[in-house]
Amino acid sequence: MFNKICQVASLLSLLLSGSMAAFGYVAIQYMKSPEFERDLKNKIMGDLKDKMVDEIPKQLPKFSGPSIPM
Repeated sequence: MFNKICQVASLLSLLLSGSMAAFGYVAIQYMKSPEFERDLKNKIMGDLKDKMVDEIPKQLPKFSGPSIPM
């Protein structure tokens, strides 16, 4: 009986390790793809665009001083 339990546990361990290795391989291949890079850039630039619209007016001075004579 104990032998059967050990065999089932080792089989489950093998399946878990194999599935983790396969998922890791697929994830790395997807991260190397141009599609992933394009999606990531679009998400980052979209977030920056939305935030910059709100932040630029806060950072610009309302007026500037006189010019410096040379």
